[in-house]
Amino acid sequence: MTPTSQVGSFSPSRSLVVLGGFLAYGVSLSALYAATGRGLPCPFRAFTGWDCPLCGGTRLGAALLQRDLAAAFADNPLLLVALLAAAALGVLWAVEVLGGPTVRPPGRVAAALGRVGPLRWLCAALVAATLYTVLRNLL
Repeated sequence: MTPTSQVGSFSPSRSLVVLGGFLAYGVSLSALYAATGRGLPCPFRAFTGWDCPLCGGTRLGAALLQRDLAAAFADNPLLLVALLAAAALGVLWAVEVLGGPTVRPPGRVAAALGRVGPLRWLCAALVAATLYTVLRNLL
């Protein structure tokens, strides 16, 4: 399958535009918070009084815009690690879509990751988010 082939109604280049839009939204929201101190309220926090797994994300983004990695880590360490991993994968994917080299994990690692289905990845992410939410609110 070539990088320009289509899967369903989305092509990799269109997906790159969607990724760019998502990035622009996050940067805009963080810049607005950095300039005004106002962000979007969290419905989970409003309902339960607890921080959700994404709480602190806008402050994290504002801290990253100010190049303050320590403050970003303090705002939401799990989200920062996930964001850095997603950014690295996003850059590698964008380079591939734009015609650059393809970067893949070693064969044994790729085979092991391939055996884990999407539902298991989703379940692992939900368990991690739940544990993180409980621990960050009780400690």
